[in-house]
Formats: sequence, structure tokens, C-alpha cells
Amino acid sequence: MMKNPVTHQVETLNLPILSSQAQGWENILVEQFQHPPGEGNCHYSDEHTICLSLAPRPVRLLQIRGGKTYAGLYGKGDISITPAQMPFFARWDSEDNYLQIRITSRFIQQVAKQALSMNPDRLELLPEFKTRDPQLEAIGMMLLNELKQGNTGSKLYIESLANVLAVHLLRNYVVDKPVEKIYLGGLTERQILPVLDYINEHLHQDITLADLATLLGMSQFHFSHQFKLAIGTTPYQYLLQQRIERAKQLLKQNNTSITDIALMCGFNSHSHLSKQFRQLTGITPRTYRLQFSL
Repeated sequence: MMKNPVTHQVETLNLPILSSQAQGWENILVEQFQHPPGEGNCHYSDEHTICLSLAPRPVRLLQIRGGKTYAGLYGKGDISITPAQMPFFARWDSEDNYLQIRITSRFIQQVAKQALSMNPDRLELLPEFKTRDPQLEAIGMMLLNELKQGNTGSKLYIESLANVLAVHLLRNYVVDKPVEKIYLGGLTERQILPVLDYINEHLHQDITLADLATLLGMSQFHFSHQFKLAIGTTPYQYLLQQRIERAKQLLKQNNTSITDIALMCGFNSHSHLSKQFRQLTGITPRTYRLQFSL
């Protein structure tokens, strides 16, 4: 969760229609805005800002940022990037709809140092008025999907997306491109077993990517990469699979309610378990239980 960031907005436009502010996401704030024609200016002193257009029809937009001016049509999928501490002014002549992602400069610096061997003190993110970036758009849409789900996502999944976003920005939107550390072959058996044991023992808790990476003294980004090489799936996907397997075991016992099983397996509600269970098995928890009671 972004706690008391050194951030201020000179002029508040409208309140977001969706926000991750109360969902406990660390280092990243994701909000969807829908504005009538108007103008506004903002300045985030400790956060980099990515705006992804969601407008069904192109919007004519005037931007002033870093002493430069750009005017043009922005359509769905167009992206702008504003580095921290850079004042930004915008004016638009029709209803606008966009996703705003704010990621702390502190987190970007941490990833730069740990995952990419970059000097965080010399880090300079480049502004973009209008660009197309399919990977950045895909990350944004995955974050938007989690935002729409409400507080049902896993912190491990959000942290994974935040790390992928940070690395993508560092690889593509900084003055000096990084020289990356190279890890070959994935985690060894000696490394992976304590991680799998930890996941199995804490399925009922909200496991974070930081928890798992710390076990091996690795950066979160490289831990995720090496885990997937070793196991064939991401840490989040593996965690979800193990929670569903635990739920299957408990569903075979008719003395525990499905709501209680959801909480015992790390899901925050009956509906959250049902959704994930159906996606992985094709049936609901109730149907699965009935199959074993016949």
C-alpha cells in the first residue's frame, strides 16, 4: 500500500471511478478516470505516472510537460509517461477515459539496483507524450482487471505485475539502458524445496513475492524468473494451484462450510474461491463436493 507518499496534486480533476487506494497494493496506485471536457494540471514528486487511454473514441488532447507542448488525438491504447517531479498540464475537448498508474520512484530505484545492476542515483526516466507499447498496455489491462475485481486479488500477483512493470520501464524508458544480471538454469532443488514448504505451510495467509524472494536472498524479479524456470509456472500460479488442491481435500469433508474452506485456503470469500476453482477445474466447489458425496 502506498503510505503517505511525498506527493501532491496541484489541481484535483474528478474522483476516480475505480481506485486501488484501499486495496493494500504496495508501491503502486492504479485508478480509472472518466472526465468530461476540461483541463487540469498535476505534479507528483515521488511517483512516476503512466496513463493508458481507454477512450472508445479518440480524444483531442493538449499536453504541456517539461517545457514541451504536444497536441493530437489520443485513442484507446495510446500511452503517456510522466517522470516524478515533472509538472504536467492537459486540456481535452471531449469526454476522456483512461487508466492512471502511479509507481513510486523508490520502488523503481530498488528494482534498478537489485534486478538490473543499475546505479539508482543516476536513474533518469524519459517522458513520453504519446507512444504505443503492447507489453505496457497488457500490464495496464491486467492491473485494470484486478481493479475491477475489487479486493479479491492476491498481493503476490499484484507485486509480480509491479515488478514486471518496473523492469519494463527500466529496459525501455531510461537514458542509460541497464546491464542485467544473468541467472541460468532456474532454482536448484536445495533452493526450491524450502520455498515450496513455506508456501504449503502458509496457504491460509496472504503470501507476498517479497516473502518468497527473501527466503533465497534474491530480488523479486529474478526470483520470479528462476522459480518459473524450475517449476514451469509463476509463483502466483503455483500458489493458486496449491490453494485449489487444499480446497479439494477439505471439500471431501462434509463437516466444513465452503466459506470456511475459502478462508482456510487463503481466499477472502466464498465467491473468490468459487471463481478461481471454476477457472482451474471447470466446476464449482459445491459441484465438486457433491461428486464425492454420491
